Amino acid sequence: MSKEIDKVLFSQEMIADKVEELGKKITNDYNSDDEIVVIGVLKGANMFLSDLIRKVDLPLYIDFMAVSSYGNSTESSGVVRILKDLDLEIEGKHILIIEDIVDTGLTLKYLTENLKSRKIASLKICTLLDKPSRRKCDLHIDYVGFQIPDAFIVGYGIDYAEKYRNLPYIAMIKE
Repeated sequence: MSKEIDKVLFSQEMIADKVEELGKKITNDYNSDDEIVVIGVLKGANMFLSDLIRKVDLPLYIDFMAVSSYGNSTESSGVVRILKDLDLEIEGKHILIIEDIVDTGLTLKYLTENLKSRKIASLKICTLLDKPSRRKCDLHIDYVGFQIPDAFIVGYGIDYAEKYRNLPYIAMIKE
């Protein structure tokens, strides 16, 4: 473990159990004839999305968007930029956004409004980690893995200045 890691919050086993639970809920909430597009928010949600879709027993499409509001900081700037847009056409489709962590909610609020303007059938949000104490906007999250305290975390796809994504667990980083 790196000297910048404070403590492990969620072990690899805890994450695997939660991913399986979320996959079952998602499977039960959709019909098998729904056209579902799972949108991963890069880069952080990549690991979570990969594990989660293998636990969802439905046909689905996968696409990715890259958005940024952090840069190399531990604080969101509040300014959202779309770095990579979707490749798939989503009009009339059921959208499931996969996020690694929801903090202030500003980035996700911007993203959901952008996607809803594309005449989609429905939109749901699944996040592995939720930090409700930091929320700055009204945002409904359909599937939440874990609620976490107001601490900066890394691992399982989540980075600090592009480091620590490869950790198989989620840990708090020293301030």
